[in-house]
Amino acid sequence: MIPYTVNIKLAARTLTGTLNLQNKPAVDWGWQGLIAQGCHSSILIIDPKTTQTIQVLERHKATVVKVKWSRENYHHSLSSPYSLRLASGDASGKIIVWDVVSGTAHCEIQEHSKPIQDLEWLWNQDASRDLLLAVHPPNYIVLWNGDTGTKLWKKSYAENILSFSFDPFDPSNMALLTSEGIVFINDFTPAKPPGSTGKKVYIASPHASPAHNKPAPAPTAPAPTGAKKALNKVKVLITNEKPTAEAVTLNDCLQLSYLPSKRNHMLLLYPREILILDLELSQTVGVVAIERSGVPFTQVIPCAQRDALYCLHENGCITLRVCRSTTAPDEAAGRNAQELVYDLRSQCDAIRVTKTVRPYRMVICPVSENSAGLTVSDGRVMLWELKAHTGRLPTNPGLSPLYSPVSFCGAPLANNQKRIQELSLNTMISQTLIAGEAPPPSSSQQEVQLKFLLTGLLSGLPLPPFAIRMCPPLTTKNINHYQPLLAVGTSNGSVLVYNLTSGLLHKELSVHSCEVRGIEWVSLTSFLSFATSTPNNMGMVRNELQHVDLPTGRCFAFRGERGTDEPAIEMIKVSHLKQYLVVVFRDKPLELWDIRTGTLLREMAKNFPTVTALEWSPSHNLKSLKKKQMAAREAMARQTVSDAEPSTVESSVISMMQDAESKSETSQAISAREHFVFTDTDGQVYHITVEGNAVKDGARIPPDGSMGSIACIAWKGDTLVLGDVDGNLNFWDLKARLSRGIPTHRGWVKKIRFAPGKGNQKLLVMYTDGVEVWDTKEVQMVSSMRIGRNVNYRVLDIDWCTSDKVVLASDDGCIRVLEMAMKSASYRMDEQDLTDPVWCPYLLLPRASFTLKAFLLLQPWSGTFTMDISQVYVPYRSSTQANSPSVLQDPELSLLQRCLLVSRLFGDESDLQFWSVASHYLQSFAQARLLSVPTAEALQHDVGQPGCHGYLDICHDTLCESGYFQKFQLDRVHLQEVKRSSYEHTKKCADQLLLLGQTDRAVQLLLETSADNSSYYCDSLKACLVTTITSSGPSQSTIKLVATNMIANGKLAEGVQLLCLIDKAADACRYLQTYGEWNRAAWLAKVRLNPAESSDVLKRWAEHLCSPQVNQKSKAMLVLLSLGCFHKVGEMLHSMRYFDRAALFIEACLKCGVMELIGAAFVDYARLLRSLGLREGAALWASRAGGPGEQLMEELFQGEGGTPEGLTPANQETGPGVSGEEGDEDRKFAIVEE
Repeated sequence: MIPYTVNIKLAARTLTGTLNLQNKPAVDWGWQGLIAQGCHSSILIIDPKTTQTIQVLERHKATVVKVKWSRENYHHSLSSPYSLRLASGDASGKIIVWDVVSGTAHCEIQEHSKPIQDLEWLWNQDASRDLLLAVHPPNYIVLWNGDTGTKLWKKSYAENILSFSFDPFDPSNMALLTSEGIVFINDFTPAKPPGSTGKKVYIASPHASPAHNKPAPAPTAPAPTGAKKALNKVKVLITNEKPTAEAVTLNDCLQLSYLPSKRNHMLLLYPREILILDLELSQTVGVVAIERSGVPFTQVIPCAQRDALYCLHENGCITLRVCRSTTAPDEAAGRNAQELVYDLRSQCDAIRVTKTVRPYRMVICPVSENSAGLTVSDGRVMLWELKAHTGRLPTNPGLSPLYSPVSFCGAPLANNQKRIQELSLNTMISQTLIAGEAPPPSSSQQEVQLKFLLTGLLSGLPLPPFAIRMCPPLTTKNINHYQPLLAVGTSNGSVLVYNLTSGLLHKELSVHSCEVRGIEWVSLTSFLSFATSTPNNMGMVRNELQHVDLPTGRCFAFRGERGTDEPAIEMIKVSHLKQYLVVVFRDKPLELWDIRTGTLLREMAKNFPTVTALEWSPSHNLKSLKKKQMAAREAMARQTVSDAEPSTVESSVISMMQDAESKSETSQAISAREHFVFTDTDGQVYHITVEGNAVKDGARIPPDGSMGSIACIAWKGDTLVLGDVDGNLNFWDLKARLSRGIPTHRGWVKKIRFAPGKGNQKLLVMYTDGVEVWDTKEVQMVSSMRIGRNVNYRVLDIDWCTSDKVVLASDDGCIRVLEMAMKSASYRMDEQDLTDPVWCPYLLLPRASFTLKAFLLLQPWSGTFTMDISQVYVPYRSSTQANSPSVLQDPELSLLQRCLLVSRLFGDESDLQFWSVASHYLQSFAQARLLSVPTAEALQHDVGQPGCHGYLDICHDTLCESGYFQKFQLDRVHLQEVKRSSYEHTKKCADQLLLLGQTDRAVQLLLETSADNSSYYCDSLKACLVTTITSSGPSQSTIKLVATNMIANGKLAEGVQLLCLIDKAADACRYLQTYGEWNRAAWLAKVRLNPAESSDVLKRWAEHLCSPQVNQKSKAMLVLLSLGCFHKVGEMLHSMRYFDRAALFIEACLKCGVMELIGAAFVDYARLLRSLGLREGAALWASRAGGPGEQLMEELFQGEGGTPEGLTPANQETGPGVSGEEGDEDRKFAIVEE
């Protein structure tokens, strides 16, 4: 049983509601594992795992139109810790960079006053992680430093820019989607604005272009039939000339983005089709079209881990389409009927779309790529997760089956490791096969089917207007069971009750059939609410006054049958002792009710004055009530005792007293005297006393000449405040009999309320244009808020929620809990009381998050894997245990698997990339070593029979094995060849085929050139040359001379081709590198060179990447990993001070037996662990380091006579102390692995 604690201190917070149309694109799911979403001018931070809002950022004045989390692809350390950084842009052109944990702004950026079109953090720089690229309308792109807010450069373009996309494989390439077409930029650097205006391509509409009327491009391809014909119709042509006027009107491209799963591919989204372009040819190689009855697309997100697309449709349905493998089973159908096909593999349920409810945007978790979030215009966020079902399932006959990978990180999955499969997209489905690759034996693979499961739903407030009322305040008597509940009456007649400690919906009650006008609490758990229907032509309405009991949810009509066809209720007021209720009507005398019995005490006479404002007096005669109650109880008890037998008296006196109490109160209806005051239309103040069912008229005070018609009254202690329709406040001191009028010049005073708490004389005043807080003791204003000046929303209703915090309902559909100063409502995340603990290392202090990481990575000091970090680090016990994925508790996991899992858990992009590549190549080299194959050939090993761990995914591009990469490139050229539609395309295909060494096919293409083409002669000669090349010395030297001359005279591509023809590809690579074409050289080395030569080329590339002007050491390390230069990588990691990664990497290499120890790295990691307070871990790594670690071992165990008794339970097995024998240490370490 958890002791029930009351959190008296409420955090400032915002409860949000429906979204603005401009908020549509403002949502982002970051590597940090959180979703940011714009709602009007605020930004919500949502934790998708527990589906709760953990922060609301408020500083923007205009609607938020873009939000972007910063990328996490850098090495995290104590000096550059895990931090939550978010950039947001609004409709007035302001960009704010936030520190989300504290809710403060790092910097604010303003360039123009038009809405920001697009935002993106640059991710490729090892040097700087603060650069932010923004599109400022109409046609500027500006690079900002997101930490300081300084502008680095600005560049304008000829057309209006709608959005942009960076090439995930080459940071110097980006594409802008403009109002007329696409602009490709290939010289993007943070250092200076792009020099050229970029290469413009226009998207011609499929029907207006004459190109569609021409005959089939090549005699080899038969004319398309049926479905193929239909697809050709929707094929969009990419042209360099500007299309005619009627063609431009059809440019309704919704989105453009590069495919992160394979290089040089891009997708264009249209409402009814998605086009996949191959950028080398600028040619469509795949079309995903919707049939006529299908629902149009609104958005698509391509995945990186697999060649798959998440698509959002107009009805809110999310579909997952996975690229079909190109191994064509029906070779008979010919190779020409080929293109990229994306098969529909899974879809989630649609939502009900209405005028006000529309799906807005979808976001995908970038770490796992298997969960999606959908934002809806009514403020809902729906979280869908992709689940894999294995086993024989009835598959769609047209689809090839999907298989699940059999291994994780090289090790086959054990039966108890099924949880691992759910981790991410690439552990759920295995790679798409490539043409010519033998499918794996079906025995080892399991078929899977994918399904979407709704795992979370976050809903917002309904549409305004709202009526709000806070429950009675916290007192010493109710402290044990107090809950800070806020009742919100809505326009559709329901009442929502929110718990303000957590900000979550406590109950939603459907109470009325029309708009709720007001709520008054009658106890901590029950309230009265009233609603009025729209008036009929006589001005009469239906009044509903309901009494609601919260724990049971029971409602009953408080006024019984009354309420149809009468004037509207203006207000209800409950007396301070919750005994009486006054109901005030528009054109009808007021009614006085007894709340406890639900009876009508008095309906006032017809000549009773019209009430404009009313308030109960706080001074009631409670003492006399208590005396009366005690007397009645004693009398009742005496009577009861005389009836009872004397023997049982002692034991049951107490219970009798209690019985008596309840009986006496009901039978005698004891009630205290209470008073209320009200004003009439002339401003005269009446005073009326109520006791039991007696109502007495008291004194009358004549109107104050300086005041207009009184609109509201508030009374607390000896202070009475009146507010009128002209904005005057009149403060009466009843003790000193003084009154003082203050004109506020703010128009009609709508509501005034005193703050709760003894002696707290603060007053909250609401006007049509804002709110003020006054101190009635000093009679002066404390704080003020006005629409247009410091906020852009209108306040609809007000209340106090604690003695120092106010709650405001506003017309942007939000309810805000604010400090008395009424400044913005961002709060520190660590001050919050969340219902479910949130797993997010980014919320911890830097030191804590690294302790946690080290702790999860390796616990060699105990044989079991525990998630209870409190053994080493106390404060974070609750959050880790609650949410650490149980996968990590499996002691079977190898070190590499553990590193991969932890980097995924932390959302650490650079770690994840490093360990994915490292684990793959460590295993393939270790395997080669076992089979004693020379290492270089291991990489080249026959693609038909991959090792048990498959290939590195093609999204790693030039880091993949050469054989696999070569097959992929051949497959791609083959596709380009099928799709080519002009001479330009054919020429490019021929060039690629020559570089890939496919000379026969290239000759065929060269001979296709028609006689009237200017290059006819040239191409024919080239075809002759290619067929007659022999390896005779003289012809070789001539060709080599020609090639070098060509290259020297600026014809690099042609020269390289000639060198490839005479098998001098290594020289070609060298020339390409000399001329700065590093990526091209790496590509050529992968497809043409033998392992040794290729390795030389790639090593030169790695050196180039390490040079200070390029500064991409992390990329260089990945290249070296793919070459098996593990020792070099270990040294680099250590020299870059990546101590944790270095030590773990070296340890993994030692396990695989592919390198020898670098002791210094272990010592440095041990020092890091010691600084984090993980002493046992430090001792272990220091003892593994051999010589260099001895000194640190002595420091660690100085005061204990040099024998580390407390090192581990494992010590007792190996004998006391650290003997320094390698074997002992290995045994101790191996506990983790066994």
